[in-house]
Amino acid sequence: MGLRLHAPRCLTTSWVAPPVDGVLLQALPHRSRLAPGCEISASGRVASVSGTVAGIARCPGWRETGRVDVTDLDADPLRQLSTWLDAARAAGQPMPEAMTIASATSDGVPSARLVVLRGLRRGLVFFTDCDSDKGADLAANPRAAAVLHWLVPAHRQVRVAGPVERVGEDEADQYWSTRAPAVRLAAAASRQSRAVASRAVLETQVRDILRRHPDGADVPRPRRWGGFRLLPSRVEFWQESPDGLHDRIRYRRGGSGWIMERLSP
Repeated sequence: MGLRLHAPRCLTTSWVAPPVDGVLLQALPHRSRLAPGCEISASGRVASVSGTVAGIARCPGWRETGRVDVTDLDADPLRQLSTWLDAARAAGQPMPEAMTIASATSDGVPSARLVVLRGLRRGLVFFTDCDSDKGADLAANPRAAAVLHWLVPAHRQVRVAGPVERVGEDEADQYWSTRAPAVRLAAAASRQSRAVASRAVLETQVRDILRRHPDGADVPRPRRWGGFRLLPSRVEFWQESPDGLHDRIRYRRGGSGWIMERLSP
């Protein structure tokens, strides 16, 4: 006869052991708990109320986040990314445009950093000092991967990979004109990724530029400062599922369009 475990918390929705009869309890992370209504046998094995994935997902305390299928998504991955981005903004996700950009040197040494997504015009656009480490990587090896991650309105992730191109001068000028004067001053004064003796040196460089441009608003865009566009060849949309069968839908280039397929979690 099974022992019923009563605990104040349900299993965390960030990771769940496969909810079928016979799974060892030791497979559960130490911080996890079973909700009232779920059972554990005397041998230390999890037994769901109904013995099915759906049954354990309905244990008290679970939060249903819906399912994602190929037919639910836009045929164009950039439009779908825009939809998920808008949903994250509307749900209050802090800084939803933050994305990780991974690049590699010509001999394959990888690096990654957070940047801000500034547009979805034909690809994922971000701006930076093009003489920086990432700029040097992308000049020598013009391919990159990006990841965006949100916790609301559902736990979601989007991965993008493909070639990279520089944005045009007009596009870079247009974005530069929208930046706050203080940010323009900092970008003009700082040669990103270069070693500097102290913060005081940077502040002196800012003051030197400010003497030439007293209000800061007319600081011209340095030629080294511009943008990159990641042109997607593969895009994957991931959404967490409380039963561990997370939804993964991948777009990949096929001829002049996109092939959409489900991946195993």
